[in-house]
Parts: sequence; structure tokens; C-alpha cells
Amino acid sequence: MATAQDVLGMLYPNGGYYIAGNEYEGIQFLDCEPITKAQFNAGFATFDAWKAEQDAQMAADKASATAKLAALGLTADDLKALGL
Repeated sequence: MATAQDVLGMLYPNGGYYIAGNEYEGIQFLDCEPITKAQFNAGFATFDAWKAEQDAQMAADKASATAKLAALGLTADDLKALGL
């Protein structure tokens, strides 16, 4: 289940807010455009799908990077040995 921090992180990836608790009333918009309570609540409905999309993209990026390393004859362990 998403938290208020999860939803705000999705809506404002660069921050600009402060939240005390898990309710809309606890949000202070500091360096970002305020949202309405309805927009905040709608964020909870879309968070799970957004998070799944982010996780899928991360997995695809990792698979792509692994394939590129293999094409160069390298492994992830080779990069770790180099401190990367």
C-alpha cells in the first residue's frame, strides 16, 4: 500500500515539499506548485501502476546493460573488480 511520501515522490520527484504524517493536511508545499486534496488522493490510485512501470523499466535497463557487457566480453563481476 502506498504512503503519502510514495505518492508525493511520484508527483514531485525533485521534492519541494514537507510532509508530517500521512494525510494531505500535513503537506507543506515549499518549492513546488501545490496540488489539491483530490489530486493527492488520485495519486494513491495510480501509484501501484506507476511503480510497476518504473520497476519494469529498471529491469529492462539492467537486461540491456547486461547484454551490452556480454557483447564486449565483460560481466558485472568484471565491473565490480574495476570499482564500477
